[in-house]
Amino acid sequence: MTTPLISTKDITKSYEMGGLSVQALRGISLNIGAGEFVAVMGPSGSGKSTFMNLLGCLDVPTTGDYMLAGERVSGLHRDALAAIRNRRIGFVFQNFNLLPRTSALENIALPLLYCGVPTEERHRRAAQRLAEVGLADRAHHHPAQLSGGQQQRVAIARALVNNPVLILADEPTGALDTQTSCEVMVLLQQLNAQGMTVVLVTHERDIAEFAKRMVLFRDGRVVEDRVVEFPKDAAVLAAQYRADQQHAGQTA
Repeated sequence: MTTPLISTKDITKSYEMGGLSVQALRGISLNIGAGEFVAVMGPSGSGKSTFMNLLGCLDVPTTGDYMLAGERVSGLHRDALAAIRNRRIGFVFQNFNLLPRTSALENIALPLLYCGVPTEERHRRAAQRLAEVGLADRAHHHPAQLSGGQQQRVAIARALVNNPVLILADEPTGALDTQTSCEVMVLLQQLNAQGMTVVLVTHERDIAEFAKRMVLFRDGRVVEDRVVEFPKDAAVLAAQYRADQQHAGQTA
């Protein structure tokens, strides 16, 4: 049997708040194979964001084991976790997390700077990723000069620049309108079709239905884990939105 890319076994996470212990995760055992597209859903307080933080090596479980690409992550110290993040994981956030006074190209190149990649190679790889998300002509624009959808495309390019094995997308469409959200999902589906493993956290079922598998959290536990038999095709929906807009413009 192929070793899963992500494997969690009985992981728990507790926080101390006001002298009380709050249990955010209650024994999560979950395997995700390489090349899967998984949507993690749940209401506020369900534990889905805590789970994402653990997968992204931004935190460690209180108890239990987490294996990423065959490497035991649970229990590692901070520097080792940072090294794994830089080497294996690309992050996409709801609010883009771009540096406002830095160009799109430099924002994308930033993870390579932390890895000590020379300037010329940083710029070459950043420009390549920027072209792949359709923004080659926006290399020297600052975030304020870009639309929300363009900023998220820059964020996706930044997530890819280190050639990760895993993309973690935390509410990536939460700050976008419906059409722009669909265009972002086109990119994520394309990346998955190329073999990239994508884990998407969302509270929106409409967005989760673009994934191939849906995992539902409630009260720190997995209460549902199912294959999405017919995922929505973001490219088809995006084309329909564009056609509707064009038709509305012609009839206005």
